[in-house]
Amino acid sequence: MTINRQWLLAERPSGMVGPHNFEYAETPIPEPKSEEVLVKNLFLSFDPAQRNWMVDRKAYLPPVAIGAPMRAASVGEVVDSRHADYQVGDLVQTTGYWQDYVVAAPGEGPMGLVKLPSGVSPEMMLSVLGITGLTAYFGLLEIGQPKAGDTVLVSGAAGSTGSFVGQIAKIKGCRVVGIAGGPDKCRWLKETAGFDAVIDYKNEDVSAQIAQHCPDKWDVFFDNVGGPILEAAIDHVNLRSRIVLCGSISGYNATAPIPGPSNLSNLTINRARMEGFVILDYMPRAMEAIQDLMAWVASGDLVYQIDLQEGFDNIPATLQRLYNGQNLGKQLLKI
Repeated sequence: MTINRQWLLAERPSGMVGPHNFEYAETPIPEPKSEEVLVKNLFLSFDPAQRNWMVDRKAYLPPVAIGAPMRAASVGEVVDSRHADYQVGDLVQTTGYWQDYVVAAPGEGPMGLVKLPSGVSPEMMLSVLGITGLTAYFGLLEIGQPKAGDTVLVSGAAGSTGSFVGQIAKIKGCRVVGIAGGPDKCRWLKETAGFDAVIDYKNEDVSAQIAQHCPDKWDVFFDNVGGPILEAAIDHVNLRSRIVLCGSISGYNATAPIPGPSNLSNLTINRARMEGFVILDYMPRAMEAIQDLMAWVASGDLVYQIDLQEGFDNIPATLQRLYNGQNLGKQLLKI
């Protein structure tokens, strides 16, 4: 290959993001400088937060610029190295963007440059050991602070982060109730991921089902969705409960502001706490989480599901799968 294929952000989305927001481009393959490596991307990660990165506003990361390749985590192979610690053939995780090749260096960019541990596949590195696994680990344990015997409620439970949250909560001795969309996702959570109960928000009254499955209310709510589901959960908040605000995917593609929950006074009455967090704050502690996550996978206490698409041409359409509920587990693409 003599060119670097790219998908560039062509226009900022209004409403549902889709292939029309991106344009294909070809550029020369970049050359690494001293202390840099050239990585050929093999797998790309797709995460709900990517929709927010396209919005022109101040946030924890700068917005993707119009005409720039779309930001994404990747696993690739080092094909040229000017860094003594990285050899040609090494598999690495980095911020590869939507393109074939990227120049990367350790400590630079949101993901830095991390070698895959021995025996770890690209799919595993981008799911249970990647951003979603780390988000579940630190969000639940540091912000949610579950105790054995607590009831943990999880929205977006069939997504990669949500499914890990529920399983980690089970490992910590909690009772877990998940909220997901559709019978297939709910069945997987109950039969494979080991959730104690699951609520199908597409076919059931969420508030009524929370009352049924959480008769003593809930102690930790890990929220990936926001909107009406967050409001339904707050109806059943327990004394000194903790809400972990991880994401609000229900509103990412909204064209008008979505009103916040109307029942926030329940937090005051119950002396509950609601806190947002961003996983980038915990990246210096990533190995702490990775060691635990790898041990739980090895013991069979933590399972994961991959939704793998293929082909460079399918990159823009694959992102859209996250927002219309098509993905079953962690959304990846093999270039």
